[in-house]
Amino acid sequence: MAFVKDMLRMWAHSWKRFISIAMITLLGVAVLTGIYAGCRDAFRSTDRFFDAQGLHDVQVLSTAGLSNGDIAALRKVNGVAKVQAERSQEVTFDLDGRKSATMQEIGTNGIDQPYLQEGRMPKKAGEIAVTRKFIRDSGKRIGSRLTVTPESASSDTSDTNDTNGADGTNETNGTDEAPSFPTKLTIVGVVLDPQNLSNPDGYSAMTSFRSTATTDYTFFAPSDGVTGTLYTSATLLVKGTAAESTFDESYENTVKQVTDRIDGTVKTDRQKARRQELLDAGNKKIVDARAEADKKFADAQSQIDANRQQFNQQVDQIVSMQAGAAAAGAAANGANAGAAAAAGATTPQLDETTRETMRETIIAASPELTQAKQQLDQAQSQLNEQKASTEQTLKTKENELKTSIPQVRWYVQDRQSLGGFSALKSDLDSIQSLGNAFPIVFLLVAVMMSLTAMARMVEEDRSLIGTYVGLGYGRLAVASRYLLFALLACLIGGGLGLIAGFLGIPAFLLVVLQGMYVMPGLRLEYDWLYGSLGIALFVVGVLAATIYACVQEMRQTPAALMRPKAPRAGSRILLERIRPVWNRMGFLGKVTARNIFRFKSRLIMTVGGVAGCTALIVCGLAINDTVADLGIKQYRDIYRYDLMVVSDDSDASAMHTKVASDGRVTSSLDVRIESGDLTVAGSGDGDSGKAGSSGSESIQLVAVPEKHLSDLGEMVTLQPVSSGILGTSGVGKTGSLKLEDDGVIVAQSAASALGVKAGSKVRLTNGDGVRATAKVSAVNRNLIGSDVYVSETYYAKLFDSKDAKNTKNSKSSEDSEALTWNAMLAKLSGSDTSQTDYAESLEEDSSVMKAVSCAHMADSFKFDLMGAVVALIVALAGGLALVVLFTLANTNVSERVREVATLKVLGFFDREVHHYVNREMMILTVMGVILGLPLGRLVGGMLTMALNMPSLYFEVEVKPLSYVIAAVATMAFALLVQLFVNPVLDRIDPISSLKSVE
Repeated sequence: MAFVKDMLRMWAHSWKRFISIAMITLLGVAVLTGIYAGCRDAFRSTDRFFDAQGLHDVQVLSTAGLSNGDIAALRKVNGVAKVQAERSQEVTFDLDGRKSATMQEIGTNGIDQPYLQEGRMPKKAGEIAVTRKFIRDSGKRIGSRLTVTPESASSDTSDTNDTNGADGTNETNGTDEAPSFPTKLTIVGVVLDPQNLSNPDGYSAMTSFRSTATTDYTFFAPSDGVTGTLYTSATLLVKGTAAESTFDESYENTVKQVTDRIDGTVKTDRQKARRQELLDAGNKKIVDARAEADKKFADAQSQIDANRQQFNQQVDQIVSMQAGAAAAGAAANGANAGAAAAAGATTPQLDETTRETMRETIIAASPELTQAKQQLDQAQSQLNEQKASTEQTLKTKENELKTSIPQVRWYVQDRQSLGGFSALKSDLDSIQSLGNAFPIVFLLVAVMMSLTAMARMVEEDRSLIGTYVGLGYGRLAVASRYLLFALLACLIGGGLGLIAGFLGIPAFLLVVLQGMYVMPGLRLEYDWLYGSLGIALFVVGVLAATIYACVQEMRQTPAALMRPKAPRAGSRILLERIRPVWNRMGFLGKVTARNIFRFKSRLIMTVGGVAGCTALIVCGLAINDTVADLGIKQYRDIYRYDLMVVSDDSDASAMHTKVASDGRVTSSLDVRIESGDLTVAGSGDGDSGKAGSSGSESIQLVAVPEKHLSDLGEMVTLQPVSSGILGTSGVGKTGSLKLEDDGVIVAQSAASALGVKAGSKVRLTNGDGVRATAKVSAVNRNLIGSDVYVSETYYAKLFDSKDAKNTKNSKSSEDSEALTWNAMLAKLSGSDTSQTDYAESLEEDSSVMKAVSCAHMADSFKFDLMGAVVALIVALAGGLALVVLFTLANTNVSERVREVATLKVLGFFDREVHHYVNREMMILTVMGVILGLPLGRLVGGMLTMALNMPSLYFEVEVKPLSYVIAAVATMAFALLVQLFVNPVLDRIDPISSLKSVE
């Protein structure tokens, strides 16, 4: 009992050490669990939402649309749970200028169901549900009416459905027709699209660089009123995926098995079958057209023959009458009246030659008959010409049919191809990677501080430990006093850390996340296993340090332990050998130098602890500086143009005319911009059509006219880069990179994510879904977005643009019809504000699809999630620095009680004692800061390299101000700790402290 009371008394006396260990453990466990828990809660709530709304696991698209046969084939694939055929149509409407939207049919098989936020779901034809983004932008509300205009059939159906047959309609066979939706609409509900969780009212509205939508809005309509049996896509749910987290590797493997089966057998067969359907439909149209033409020609020929027969009868009648009259006159002149009468009653027999001669004479003598014969002959001639022309046309179409219908391509996509899904996943993965790295530093610092504190605690009780061992207590029982002390401090600190880690930090992160994404059903959850392991990790580390300290002392005999520990032998330090410096130092300066370098363990612990904390602060500030400068570097330095304008192909000429007529452009470059995909060659079958899979990146494909390749460097800074280490990269000389016809230039942001370098082979997908293998001629410095630059000639070579193959030798690339230059990069006159206003005014023009001002993008670029996490990390690192300095300062004082008492006896005033003790601590702190600053840059570089995010490259930068802030903050913490330590020094009693231990 006395042993226990003494142990409790000892614990109470060491409350400062207890608080230090508890606080370090609290911070470490909070960092270890907090970021993890926040990301985990977001992952889980999003996964539940996806399961509830039936977000598709696989989506199948086709360049020729999908038929009922395709849907039936997908249902037979092993592993497919549900298949939903979907119809959609792109429409336009007037909303402060022309806007586009996708009319999406609400599926009836439970896949991709929109989440109702307000109002009700549409049920009747003409009713729609819209997103909150549309409500915000349009100012409309539930009950408002809207009229839309269908766009021409999209390229994924019209290009192949038009068989160039008799009528050229979109019918591919007797029943398949393109989808058509009602045009007079009524808003009845506001919904959340499960394919895009971006919050239109939050921070994501500013991060336009991550937008992947092809239209401005999505309208959801019921099946009622939708016509057409040709489907624009098919969505699938895979068996077993509902029980797995959509963000886990096991889910990806399960889905990949199904996509591989589709790619392996179904896709190839159905591509051939679908093309054959189109060929059969085209042939049927030609056969039907021939039969219809033959029928019309036969009817026309029958009519001509009937008219000619009537004409001939008329002429023959006149011939007979004239021949009879001639015979009657001859009989009257040479015979009697009876003979004449008999001759008049008999028609003379004429030979064929005489009859034909008489017919021609009669027709020639009569203008009416002559005209009638000419009309009959002309009608017959025209009919014969029409027959020959129609037959020739049909034969030509028969010959051209196979070449006019391209090969049908399927594109099998998983959830990674959804822009909203991949953005959310990359955000959370990146933040979680930070959460996995920082606790390691906290753990190392915790072990170091625990070793320092517990070693001093055990050393103070040397005589007591020797007494207990001498009285027969086992070494384990004696060591349990300190082990239980450390364990209790870890458990209390860890418990508080779990509260902060599973409640405080996740709540903070989720507030920021909800400003970027809409996540219904979000709730905080506790992970017993992870939380327990988090505490256990720090318990093991601290207990290991405590055991080491106990073993170091208890290996001695009880007699040795009960005697005072011999003072450390004096020794010369390196500074003493530098006479010019040493001789000019004062007495207290020499004492301070000897104290610092003689006690190696205290030097290492203090400098290491302070360096670790300073490094964490620098690392956090490095990430903040890197993210803060992304927009400025990209839109001020890399993009040298001021304005990018994009239009539809059909409006390209009007767009160019509009911009030119405004008189704001000082120089410009016409280009073609398409949304595409870049895949590392060899990561998968290039024809698999599997966008968004591993080794894939969404890109902006920029084709440059052949005659203006040299002008690209005037609009974009072309600098070759090579991979560096620790977040650095080698950047070549500006202007040393040129676009040629032997390869493409890939943006650094895409190249870094995919491991692409100059000379690599990649697979490019253009805006029409055509894929080709290209050579990477160079990697260009680029931080935001994933631009791929290609020359007009190389584009034609890659994507087999037949009209463009000879553009290099043409007189003028502007006169070439190879490509439609649907975009313009331009430099503008005027201030940043006027440039932004001009871009906004252009977007109101009907010929402009998108107008982007670089000045506006540079000023508005934000990455709030990363900024919030960095602020959290810096705050926790600052707290750790404060605790570390407090622990080391108290340990330093406890080690030097007799020394301080001696100084007081010698007549040192309290302020002089403070200066004597604190000066050593400040010097050690400065040494730690000096070591921590480059260490922070090193760690920051490694961490930013791990932040692989779509369309972003983190070019690590630490501003001088950040180094100053980190150093000043650490020194400020050291000064703050002195305010707590100075009263402890004042309370040291010289008499009691200098009493002999004996």
